[in-house]
Amino acid sequence: MASPLLLFVLLPLLAPSLTFSLPLPLQSAFQQCLNNNSKNPVPFSKTLFSPAANSSVFTSVLSNPAQNLRYLLPSVPKPLLIFRPLRISHVQAAVICAGKLGFHFRVRSGGHDYEGLSYAAETESPFLILDLSRFRKVDVDIASNTTWVQAGATVGEAYYRIAQKSPTHGFPAGLCTSLGIGGHITGGAYGSMMRKYGLGVDNVVDARIIDANGNLLNRRKMGEDVFWAIRGGAGGSFGVIVAWKLKLVTVPKTVTVFNVPRTLEQNATKLLYKWQQIAPLLNDELFIRVLILATPIANSTKRTVTTTYNALFLGNSNRLLNIMGSKFPELGLTKKDCVETSWIKSILFIAGIPATVAPEFLLQGKSFAAAGFFKAKSDFVREPIPEKAIEGIWRRFLKEDFPLSIWNPFGGEMGRISESATPFPHRKGTLFMIQWLTASLDGNVSSARHMDWIRELYRYMAPYVSKSPRTAYVNYRDLDLGVNKKGNASFSEANVWGRRYFKNNFGRLVKIKAKFDPQNLFRHEQSIPAVRA
Repeated sequence: MASPLLLFVLLPLLAPSLTFSLPLPLQSAFQQCLNNNSKNPVPFSKTLFSPAANSSVFTSVLSNPAQNLRYLLPSVPKPLLIFRPLRISHVQAAVICAGKLGFHFRVRSGGHDYEGLSYAAETESPFLILDLSRFRKVDVDIASNTTWVQAGATVGEAYYRIAQKSPTHGFPAGLCTSLGIGGHITGGAYGSMMRKYGLGVDNVVDARIIDANGNLLNRRKMGEDVFWAIRGGAGGSFGVIVAWKLKLVTVPKTVTVFNVPRTLEQNATKLLYKWQQIAPLLNDELFIRVLILATPIANSTKRTVTTTYNALFLGNSNRLLNIMGSKFPELGLTKKDCVETSWIKSILFIAGIPATVAPEFLLQGKSFAAAGFFKAKSDFVREPIPEKAIEGIWRRFLKEDFPLSIWNPFGGEMGRISESATPFPHRKGTLFMIQWLTASLDGNVSSARHMDWIRELYRYMAPYVSKSPRTAYVNYRDLDLGVNKKGNASFSEANVWGRRYFKNNFGRLVKIKAKFDPQNLFRHEQSIPAVRA
């Protein structure tokens, strides 16, 4: 998943967050329950954070991994408690105790979720956070072409550890290196190698999940239905994923990357129209996405729209230039535009991290840019968008402060995998996916002006994107599509947003949820409902 935050250096000024302390008898009961149900003692001074004990530490733990600061504003309810377990047995105990004591909780591995569902709960308070950020082990086994990655590790950390063991192995997941892999994989996990190797979920071979009874299950114990559901059925619905076993893929020692910007004055409209027709049909080894921004014109008070063609090719520059000269000569790619590098360094390039930054930066598990305030939406496109419609997008972009759109091409392996192979259904016939976003420097992205802008743009695009249903990417959560009040929804209510994310796979997800978590312990505003379809 690509993070918009790598394209803006947003410096937010946060007002003090409103917090509430858990009543001491309940907090004590929770602590006692944790000790009673964990195989290992729980060091509460290192794992349990509350505003009553230390408000500044609590605020830091809450806000550090959060990427959408819109959900840290004072008006948004805060957790009563944050639990950062050190051991799997601590996680198991927390799940058991939440069920016994009736505490609602949210699970956080990275904090990139677009609607803050892992660290905010606007429809269901009070709540606590189960934070998996200390589970960061990456165990790479080149001999078996697999790696076990704990849920709190970032994709960047996983990439680095893989490359450490072998320069010709990789994994096809997200483009933003600070994504927590626990939640990222649950939604699909697209990236720059998806046209060659599919999504992250297409390359998962096992998992460890804690169910509502606190049992630690692997693929064999959870069963194939649940294993199917967690690979694309989104996080927070079935259990706590604590680790994924990933199948490694082959990458060449030398890959090629490029960034080529083109403005409206440089024929951006016609170029983008042509890109739509050829990008999904290019060699599987070539991924060219388009980043679209409104940018200032030098020495002018006016702005233009800049489209930047950001690419990874699994091969050398000479072969790339031959392909581009044949299939997309209009872009005018030259040898000097091409950067030949290693796969691990291409990760930094695609993520927008400067070439002066060493790959060891990935071990920090942090975003290169600051977090910010934003609202996003997504679309899948099955027919090229006409030039006149593209011009309508430009007119709207030039009216907004910080608009952004990212167009990611499909095709290749994505079109060869069945829609029902995993819950992620956006496969054959999908040309590309669009992310729409508006960002703010000062937290006012929630204001009517910005929200009206992105919603009007979304309405404008309706004739040009997928229909019946108009589909959306579940890792770009959008609560405009519908909300489960306190985790409860009928099938028909949830089906409104469920079919947009999962199409015909939604009914199967609901049946699996009803069987695996009938009490609906794992829930949030858009969790899979525990009802019979």
